[in-house]
Parts: sequence; C-alpha cells; structure tokens
Amino acid sequence: MGYRSGGPRLSGAESDRDQGNDELTDTAANPKTTTWGIVSTIRAPRQDILRFAAHHLDIGADRIHIFLDEPVQGDITALREHPRIRVRTCDAAFWKRRGRDRPDKHQVRQSSNANLIYNRTDLDWVAHIDVDEFLWPMSPISDLLSDIPDDIPAVRVRPIEALAGGADLYKAFIPEGKHRQALVESLYPSFGSYVLAGFMSHIQGKLFVRRGQKKLSDRIHNLYQHGEFLPVKTELPQVDLCHRHAPDWEHWLAHYRFRLERGSYQASPDRPRKVGALDKFELFSLLEAEYGLDGLKEFYDEISAADPEVLERLEDNDMIRHRPLDLDRKVAKHFPGTI
Repeated sequence: MGYRSGGPRLSGAESDRDQGNDELTDTAANPKTTTWGIVSTIRAPRQDILRFAAHHLDIGADRIHIFLDEPVQGDITALREHPRIRVRTCDAAFWKRRGRDRPDKHQVRQSSNANLIYNRTDLDWVAHIDVDEFLWPMSPISDLLSDIPDDIPAVRVRPIEALAGGADLYKAFIPEGKHRQALVESLYPSFGSYVLAGFMSHIQGKLFVRRGQKKLSDRIHNLYQHGEFLPVKTELPQVDLCHRHAPDWEHWLAHYRFRLERGSYQASPDRPRKVGALDKFELFSLLEAEYGLDGLKEFYDEISAADPEVLERLEDNDMIRHRPLDLDRKVAKHFPGTI
C-alpha cells in the first residue's frame, strides 16, 4: 500500500526547532499535487505510535503531527527525526505557550491540537486520527481528495470496527436506514438494542477538512463555523477507517475504566438515544454491578464476535471485511532497527 513516498521535508535545524515551536507551518511538497496530513493526540506505548505512524507514512501522508499527551517510555528519536513527522510533547510548558492551562478533558485537548494545526498548515487537507485508527484507502488519498469539488469544506470517512481474534477482520459499517436497527438486533440479540449500529465505539468516523476556511473549529467528529454547527454530508466511501477499538478482551478491559470515566463510554446526557434506552455508561455500570466481569465479558463476546454464532451471522450478511495492516513490516520499512 505504498502509494506515494513524497512529502514536504524540513532541514535538520527546522525539524529540531519544530518540536517546541507551534508557530511553524507545514510546507506543501508540490503545489500541483493535493497534499494531506493527519493530527493525532496520543497516549500510548512507543511501539503503538511507531505502528500508527509507519502505516500512514506508507499510504502517502505528507505530514503526521503527533501530540504526546503523556510521556512515552523508550527512545522515540526515529519519530522526531523523520522528515514527514513532527512531534510535540504536551507538557506544562507546551500549554503555557498556548496561553492556557491544560484542559481536563482529553476530547478538548484533541480538538485544541487539531485546530492548532489546521490554522497553521499549508497542507490541502487535514484529519484528526486516533492511534488505534488506520486509514485504508482503495485508491491514493491524494487522488480521492483532489476530486472533491471546491465548495465542499470537509469529507467524512466511516469506521469499520475490529473483531476479536487478531485476524485482521472487521465488521462493516451499516449506513443509517429504516432496516438498520432490525439488522443490528438480529446480529446481536442480547445487546444490539443498546449499541448504535452494532459498534462499541463511534460510528461518525473522522473528517478530512479542507484548508483555508475562516472561523472553523474541528471537534474531531464534527465541524463548527462561526460558532454554528456545519453539517458534513459528503462521504469518502473509498476509504475505510479501521478502528482497532477492542481487538481482544484483554485490550478492551485494559481501556475500559478510562473510557467509562473519561472517554467514549462516560455519561453524557446530551447524546441522543432511543426513549427509555440505556446509554453505554448506564449499560456497563449495570452489567458490572449485577454480574461483574462475567457480565462485561458476555457483552464483549457478542459485540466483538468472539462468539462463533455472531461471527457466522456477520458472514451470512456479508458484514466481514479483511484488512491486513501488516504493521510490523511497515515499522521495519520506515523506522528500521526500532522493533
């Protein structure tokens, strides 16, 4: 999947300065080529960051902006010295330069970092992607974005969600429609009514945002302009967002408490829901209180298709996608000697 190896390059001096200078901008590699980059606010082990970066370098990202939300154990020199990667450490000095205290909510920190880059970049398009998300384009992303009409401010890529077992299998996204809920409940009879579109995590996907729009605020899944919600109605079906939200039970359980208290599972009275339905915070809290880990494991096994009967139903409905990311090979290619 190495579509394009070109990209803007910095001299060694410029690259070193950029680690602590938020005023520097990107430089487009070729004005005749549509350029794109990603921003990611990351709290993850070193190897996960290397895999994330290597994959997106391999599919042609012109720039990868990594904001380290917490210190990383181990040597990340290979990331800092790569000409298409910029690393910023989000310590107290970083937020002081931004003229604010560190926001308590990581969602606010994500949006702040995305907007910092958007307002300074020379890339044509920018997307905020999490460390457990991997873009999978059927065609080069630069070509796909170059075909978007000039009056379209942003395009949405939809997620596919990793299934249990580590076999590079994902469940497909189910578009909104009058039959979606019935299909979800037939696939997941115990918990389908509680999980939107059958996904543990978000179904909104992520946005590629076009450079140069005034008073724009990127809220990761949605956009606002001049303080007003800006609908993004154009989708890019040629790109999957492979979301490795819960690739195995141990991974899901390790992240469960953070997600419940501060992340994507936390209580949110503003989120839409069916009348009388439980949200994820209520569902998980109830399962844990009544059944402990056994209740959570039953939920995980059904929704992640660790249950073979669920996997068979997904196969029967053509809901399985095979996306072999081959991440360690890409790390060896782009960051030799780091594995």
